[in-house]
Amino acid sequence: MEFIEKVKVAAAVIVINNYLKQKKRNRKRRQWVTPIFRSRSVSGGRQFLNDIFIGNKGQFENFCRMSFEDFEILLNLIEPVIKKQDTNYRESISPKEILAVTLRFLATGDSFTSLMYLFKISKKSISTIVIEVCRALNEALKHQVETFKCLTKFCNMVN
Repeated sequence: MEFIEKVKVAAAVIVINNYLKQKKRNRKRRQWVTPIFRSRSVSGGRQFLNDIFIGNKGQFENFCRMSFEDFEILLNLIEPVIKKQDTNYRESISPKEILAVTLRFLATGDSFTSLMYLFKISKKSISTIVIEVCRALNEALKHQVETFKCLTKFCNMVN
C-alpha cells in the first residue's frame, strides 16, 4: 500500500472513531430506577398490602381471593425459594409482595401493566415473578394435589 492510501485509511479510522464516541456521548441515559418505582416502599404495593393485611378480612379475601391464613401457609411453603437478597443499591421485593402479585394475577387475569401501576413493580419483574412463583407453588404443592391421568377415574371420584 502506498503512503497516501495508508494516510486515507488512518484518517477514515479516526473519523469513524470520533463519530462513534460522539454518538455514545449523545445517547440518552436511562435511569437505574424510574421515578414511579422509587416511591414503592412509601405508596406502592408494600403499603397497600400492609393496609389490607391490617384492615378487615373481607378486603384481603376479596383482593387475593383466599383467606389470610391460607396466604400465610402458602408464603411459608415458598418463601425460601422466592426470597431475594437485598443489595447495597436497592431493597428487594418482599416475598409477601411477590406472592400477592402472583395471586392477584392468577385471580383476576389483570395485565402486567395494571399490576405494574398497582404494586409499583416493573412489567419485566412481574413477568419473572409470576413464572417463578407458579413454579415454586407447583413444586411445593405437587404432593398435596392429586392429578388424574385418566378421565374415567376423575369422573368416578366426582360422582
